[in-house]
Amino acid sequence: MAPEPPTEHEAFGTLGEAAQAGQRDLATAGIEDAGRDARLLLVAATGCSTADIIAHPERPLPEEARERFAAMLVRRAAHEPVSRILGEREFYGRRFLLSRETLDPRPDSETLIEAALGIADRAGWREKPIRILDIGTGTGCLLLTLLAELPQARGLGTDISADALETARKNARALGVGDRAQFEIHDVLDGIEDRFDLVISNPPYIASGEIAGLSPEVRVFDPRAALDGGADGLEIYRRIAAGLDRVLDGAAVVEVGAGQAGPVAVLLQQAFVKTRKAELSRHSDLGGHERCVALLLQL
Repeated sequence: MAPEPPTEHEAFGTLGEAAQAGQRDLATAGIEDAGRDARLLLVAATGCSTADIIAHPERPLPEEARERFAAMLVRRAAHEPVSRILGEREFYGRRFLLSRETLDPRPDSETLIEAALGIADRAGWREKPIRILDIGTGTGCLLLTLLAELPQARGLGTDISADALETARKNARALGVGDRAQFEIHDVLDGIEDRFDLVISNPPYIASGEIAGLSPEVRVFDPRAALDGGADGLEIYRRIAAGLDRVLDGAAVVEVGAGQAGPVAVLLQQAFVKTRKAELSRHSDLGGHERCVALLLQL
């Protein structure tokens, strides 16, 4: 049985005492890397830096900051991710607001960005007005990162959630690319009539029966619609592949789960087997896991 999250917090009057007490509370609740998470929350609650906590542990902790920190610890002890508590996540060196209807971006998804930028370099797109489609945009982290990196590009982000699209719009404005980004409600490729140079997606790819076994940080706090990929996890890839020939003029890059790179590559290639030749490649994340599949149409 998992340990009960703490309901009371020790009195702590200094930064050092707060960091130590926070680490003990989170460790008791079974949180991995409790010390790191306690420091991140303490930084957010106080406005100080990690360096301040280390260099000046004797610094007094104001009452308001103490209360904010205690409330944050309770939430983290209940396995709410730090990013959800803070309301934002850093991705590819930029900060993105989160909402209840958006997937919490993971560092592994930066593999898709690297793959897409590699294709952009190969195709000479860095300074060209290419069009990008992001299927299931969520926070907009993939599309907006690419727009920031490709200054002449324009993009359309789609989602089935109006809440997610509003969050993506806020992120686009905050990053200064709002004039080059549009956001619309679409279910996969339904209703998409335009054609795009680059199609990207991090679709739901967890098999329905495996969701119950995910960590509570994911299972409870990420929207199920952003996780559930159907019986075998490949449902959305099939739908993307079925309509890809209709919307794609250049390249597509999609994130995949463990063991899915092969089947997804086959699905994407089959989308063009009767019309155009396509080059397939797989890209691994820093952990050595195949994280995305890229398709580049040949001229």
